[in-house]
Amino acid sequence: MKTIHITHKPLVVVIHIISWLLIFCFPIAMIEWDSQMNWLSFLRHYIVPLGSFILFYINYLYLTPRYFFQNRIKRFLILNGLLIVCMSLLIHFGHTYMMEHSVHDFRPHLPPPPYAWHFMGKHFAMIRHLVVMAFVVSLSTAIQISLRWRQTEKRLIEAEKQKADAELKNLKNQLNPHFLLNTLNNIYALITFNGEKAKDAVLELSKLLRHVLYDNQSTKVSLEKELNFINNYISLMKIRLSASVKIDVKLDAGPSGLDIAPLIFISLIENAFKHGISPTEESFISIHIQGYTDGKICCEIINSNFPKSATDKSGSGIGLEQVSQRLELTYPNKYEWKKGVSADGSTYTSMLTIQSIEV
Repeated sequence: MKTIHITHKPLVVVIHIISWLLIFCFPIAMIEWDSQMNWLSFLRHYIVPLGSFILFYINYLYLTPRYFFQNRIKRFLILNGLLIVCMSLLIHFGHTYMMEHSVHDFRPHLPPPPYAWHFMGKHFAMIRHLVVMAFVVSLSTAIQISLRWRQTEKRLIEAEKQKADAELKNLKNQLNPHFLLNTLNNIYALITFNGEKAKDAVLELSKLLRHVLYDNQSTKVSLEKELNFINNYISLMKIRLSASVKIDVKLDAGPSGLDIAPLIFISLIENAFKHGISPTEESFISIHIQGYTDGKICCEIINSNFPKSATDKSGSGIGLEQVSQRLELTYPNKYEWKKGVSADGSTYTSMLTIQSIEV
């Protein structure tokens, strides 16, 4: 299994330095400075912090990465157990030695008092040192696990983001042919009955292609630019419509600075033109898109409903599904989409509200 090395950022190093400075400065504040104080008495207060420091970094820098993170738990526990016992013994006997000799230096006429053995008790003192060293080892391991977990979580988030970006790019690549295919089908239909309108349609299509081929490569475009594209697309669709079809369009980008994912609305509008027009009956399509100062962008599309038969295979049928997938990838938990057919089946409504900026 590949080892994940923990990189120590400057902030982590600073936290380590400050923490140990506080630990080593604490005994100074607790020492009673008097005429009987000597170097052995002074160092006696630092034997536990020093032993903790050594044990902490042996486990933190070597044992935990080499054994614990490599799933060699048994060896990790054995080595740490030995270290804890050895360090506890060194601290215990060092503390006892310094205590006896520091006191004896000031009272040479008295035998060295067995201070640690009687006052605290030999066994109690040893148990105390074992508990402290075990806590130090546990703390160093816990800190390493926390750092590794945060690093792993960061990598997972980055991997998820890359996956989402790849999926989004794939959806865009699917959408371009889908959009162009539907548009070319409309122009082909125009050619059969009105060549002049077909020429105008090709001109409008060239305007649309610039947006599809260039602006669509960005993750976001200005709402104003997207609405201009939609307006050009609707103008293209109107060329082949008869007088029996009523089109109501209101596009308002609202305040400047609003951005939107490119081509997020076009499949909804394509769907309206595909299912909302009848060659024999009166039809209507209402398209209202509005941007607001709070960052909301509302797209309301209402059209007469003339569902296609099962034999009508025009278009690829992936438009609305793509919209749903792109919304989940681009605006998770930041959109509301209500759609459906009226009770009598005559009208289809699609209301999409997107929160484009944080509030």
